[in-house]
Amino acid sequence: MNIIVIGNGMVGQKFCEKLIAQNPRNLKLTVFGEEPLSAYDRVHLSEYFAGKTVQDLCMKPMGWYAENNIHLHLGDPVTQVDRARKTVTSFEGKQLSYDYLVFATGSAAFVPAISGVDKQGVFVYRTIEDLNLIWRHAKVAKSAVVVGGGLLGLEAAKAMLDLGIAETHVIEFAPRLMPRQIDDGGSQVLIQKLKALGITTHTQKNTAVILGNETITGLMFTDGSILSTDMLVISAGIRPRDELAKKCGLQTGHRGGISVNNQMQTNDPFIYAIGECAVHEGAVYGLVAPGYEMAEVVVQQLTGGSKHFHGFDMSTKLKLIGIDVASFGDPFIGDEEARSIIYHNNHTGIYKRINISNDGTKLLGGILVGEADAYHKLQQICANQLNLSASPANLIAPSGSTENNTENFELPADALICSCEGVQKQGIEDAVMHNGCTSFDAVKKCTGAGSGCGGCTPMVKDIINASLKKQGKTVRNVICEHFAYSRQELYDLAKIKDLHSFDEVLDTMGTGDGCEICRPAVSSILASLWNDLIIKKESATSQDTNDRFLANIQKGGTYSVVPRIPGGEITPEKLIIIGAVAKKYNLYTKITGGQRIDLFGAHLNDLPQIWEELIAAGFESGHAYGKALRTVKSCVGSTWCRFGLHDSVSFAVRIENRYKGLRAPHKIKSAVSGCIRECAEAQSKDFGIIATEKGWNLYVCGNGGSRPQHALLLAADIDAETCIRYIDRFLMFYIKTADPLTRTAAWLNKMEGGINYLKNVVVHDSLKIAAELEAQMQTLVDHYTCEWKEAVENPGLRKRFTHFINAPEAKDPTIVFETLRGQKKAAEW
Repeated sequence: MNIIVIGNGMVGQKFCEKLIAQNPRNLKLTVFGEEPLSAYDRVHLSEYFAGKTVQDLCMKPMGWYAENNIHLHLGDPVTQVDRARKTVTSFEGKQLSYDYLVFATGSAAFVPAISGVDKQGVFVYRTIEDLNLIWRHAKVAKSAVVVGGGLLGLEAAKAMLDLGIAETHVIEFAPRLMPRQIDDGGSQVLIQKLKALGITTHTQKNTAVILGNETITGLMFTDGSILSTDMLVISAGIRPRDELAKKCGLQTGHRGGISVNNQMQTNDPFIYAIGECAVHEGAVYGLVAPGYEMAEVVVQQLTGGSKHFHGFDMSTKLKLIGIDVASFGDPFIGDEEARSIIYHNNHTGIYKRINISNDGTKLLGGILVGEADAYHKLQQICANQLNLSASPANLIAPSGSTENNTENFELPADALICSCEGVQKQGIEDAVMHNGCTSFDAVKKCTGAGSGCGGCTPMVKDIINASLKKQGKTVRNVICEHFAYSRQELYDLAKIKDLHSFDEVLDTMGTGDGCEICRPAVSSILASLWNDLIIKKESATSQDTNDRFLANIQKGGTYSVVPRIPGGEITPEKLIIIGAVAKKYNLYTKITGGQRIDLFGAHLNDLPQIWEELIAAGFESGHAYGKALRTVKSCVGSTWCRFGLHDSVSFAVRIENRYKGLRAPHKIKSAVSGCIRECAEAQSKDFGIIATEKGWNLYVCGNGGSRPQHALLLAADIDAETCIRYIDRFLMFYIKTADPLTRTAAWLNKMEGGINYLKNVVVHDSLKIAAELEAQMQTLVDHYTCEWKEAVENPGLRKRFTHFINAPEAKDPTIVFETLRGQKKAAEW
């Protein structure tokens, strides 16, 4: 069987993988790709600007094609198809015959007919080559505009942020962002979140003219307004690549796309079309999952199967610019057909809407913006038409609240769990029950579930655990195959047995040599127990790669230096010292959201000298590289602010100095606000303190970043000493009981009883361990040492900070610098 695939994108590549897996006899498989690169992950294309390389994005190494006898022709697109002779001719003149031909030509960026679109500084956002052109131009751009407020447009806006462009705008013709996925309420929340990131949104704007002579200088809209810019990225949608199909006489849709039936056949029975180039029953699918399903249909047709394509559920969950956005079912169903329940919190930037049937028994669709942890369960309830309880509003209650749940429900065996690979619930259960798979990795290897976007991973794990319980097997939360214990059990055992090194823990309680999972987890446990200097341990067991050099490695191969500035309070003299150090070592400087000053671009062998100068001026390590307390942010409080009730700065300094260096399962952030105006944003922190007329309110388990969650009140109107006692207990209880790499918000969400249980433990001492927790914290506080100071003063440790043993002063020759807004920045590797 001689098969030729035209197109080497994600869907064409997946077709090859699925066909090879069927191991058909006498297969000759040839692939023609237009780009010079083999198939790469377009879903995560923006991560190219965030540090991923082309090799990271490629779906398979080049050797894979040869190993599977696939004849791959890159940079050589097919230019002619002779259906009568069943041959194709490529740009380079190769002429090959086929038994079956598969079009996987994908789509091209849609470029509106705007006057001046051919000017320099105007780009589309589709391929690696497009990104390289954008990257080069961004080095001289001060502002950027993205035309298109859909999925691709917001990804392009994220890319502008990653490139460091100070001013970015998004233009959308429709009255809201992502008009196919979310409603007006969700759009408003998304617009506010983009604004907080520095992206300005303009809706209901129609671009008329691109201004400038040879190079863009701005945009003029149809309403006469003008927006100045020196860079434009057009991401206004896609157009199916059907020009070759039209040329050879294949039938196409009236709005473009190669027409196919349920078998993905064109009007030529020997030619198929899959992915974004295909139009099925009038629909072109712009997501990768339906393309993979189409690929599976064609593979089954060619190997004797009978699978058909009957459309695809376009429910989707995405993380755009670090913001969760999801929609499922019918998100826009009318009021006459359904009732809508909406949760909207402007403070936390969370919007949730579910549409339920008029009788309240069925979930028909919904929208989630800002928090979408429950998406997969909600989508399954909707897709499988499961009955709802009498309180459907609980489905969208805030995370961490006692009402939050997605109800107890039993999915049918044919429920689609992994849409990327088409894996049903039954397939996962069979892998556990009949194939002996007892871990997520084993099930992933066996079924493919979770190997695509990874969004189904939590549900796959739930099904695995439920299947194991059905077999009567105990499901234990062990950290890895080398230890038959959970993190909490290892913590308690290491303390009881007085173990101080990874080797001691492994010899006493583990097996084998350890792995990349247990080594950092155990190292974190030991650091939390004894507060020993982490770089005294063997580097292979450090809890994080950056701990080895007490600094975060950055893009370009240099390191960052982040001195601690407790509470954000700093003297003019110390500011001058930081400036002098930055100037002496040519470091890029930036003030962070945590009220610190980051110094970027340090060579490895310069780190000890930089630390030495900062230590001499009274600075300490800020632990920006470790799973430890990062910052305690503060407002100016009663010292300066006319609204301030108490001295928030002094309290923040005291708090930060108490808990500095504290190692934990994950990083910890805190803040102290001097009044309820909340200028320090204390309620988005792992623990936050807000002044009241009677004392302080203590909030815990908040979280900013990619999974924002509002902190919950633990204690109200308490004095400073009581507040510190409660924080001691809270942090030590978290350190003792949390799983590895679990933030406090996620820890609380998994805790049975939630905030009420935590309050009983910390405030009311229901477990009778308060004194023990306070004593353990005091021991850690008493054993604090500055890790930078230890590294500088210990000759053995200082030797680690060299690139070359025979030339310790030499700089890494692979590091190249470039200028970014007047400062030096390490160029990309």
